[in-house]
Amino acid sequence: MHYITLVKAVYYAPRGRQRLMHLGQLIAQRYLDAEALLIGVIGDAGAGKSLIIRGMFPGLVLTNDDDGVNVRPLPVLEDAQAGYFRTHTYHLDVRFEMAFTPLWELAEAVKMAISARRRVVVEHFELLYPLLNVNAELLIGIGEEVVVTKPTLFGPFPAEIAEQAYESLVYRKMAHSAEDLTGIVLEQMGIEPPTFHSDVRRGFVVEFTRKPEVDLAEVERRVLEYIEQDLPISVYNEGTIVIGQEKLKCSGPRIHMSSTGEIVGFRLDKNFHYSPITKTFLLAGRVG
Repeated sequence: MHYITLVKAVYYAPRGRQRLMHLGQLIAQRYLDAEALLIGVIGDAGAGKSLIIRGMFPGLVLTNDDDGVNVRPLPVLEDAQAGYFRTHTYHLDVRFEMAFTPLWELAEAVKMAISARRRVVVEHFELLYPLLNVNAELLIGIGEEVVVTKPTLFGPFPAEIAEQAYESLVYRKMAHSAEDLTGIVLEQMGIEPPTFHSDVRRGFVVEFTRKPEVDLAEVERRVLEYIEQDLPISVYNEGTIVIGQEKLKCSGPRIHMSSTGEIVGFRLDKNFHYSPITKTFLLAGRVG
C-alpha cells in the first residue's frame, strides 16, 4: 500500500458562489478520503466556508447556513445524547453552537460520532480542538487563499491554519471591493464588461476579448475617488450589493469590506497584458 503525505495545497480563494462550490468539489475529489471521519474548516465570517462545504458534500444539511436557517436541535448532539446516529455525515458550526451548548459537550458529541464511524464536518474547528484533542483528518483554512492539509501527529495544527486564514482574509475582501469599483468606473467610461474574472495575490485580474481603449491612469484616479468618499458597502441580496446608493450585481456579496474607505493601497497596472494562449487582454489591480 502506498501512502501519500500532503504537506499543504494552496489555491487562490475565489470570490463567486459557483467558483467556491466548484473548488469545494475539486478539494473533495483530490484530497478527501472516503473513510475520513473528522473534517475541520477554518475561516472568518464571509470567507466562503459554507459554500466550500456545499461543494464538498452536496446535499449535506448545514445547521447554520448563510441564509440564517438554523437546524434545532443540533442533529449530532441530539443523536449523541440518544446513543444512536441516524445519518453518516453531520455538520457543526462551533462558533454558532457555543451560544447554546458548552464546548466540552460539543466535543463529547463529536467524539461519540466518530467512534461510531460517522463523519463530522466542523466549522471553526480551531475553537473545538483544545477540548477535542484530536486533529482533523482533512483541515481546510479559508482566507485570502484556501489552504488544504492532511495533518499528522506533528501538525499542522488548527491554530496555525487559523492565524493564516484570519489575517489574510482582509486582502481578499479589499481586492473584491476594489474590483467592483473598477467595474463601475469602466462601465461609466463606456467599456464592455470583462469576459472573465480571475485572481492574483492581494489583487484581482479581469480579462477582455478585445483591448479596451481607455486611459488606465484615469480609471485608477476615479476608483481612488470612490475610495476617498468612504461609501458604505452592503449586501442587498445573494446576487447584488449596494455601494453608496448604487446597486451592483455581484456573485460574492458577503466577501466585501463594509465601506470603500477601508480599501488600502489600491493601484492598477498601467498596461493590459496580452495572453497568447487565451488570446485575451488582462488587467490587474492590487491592494494592500
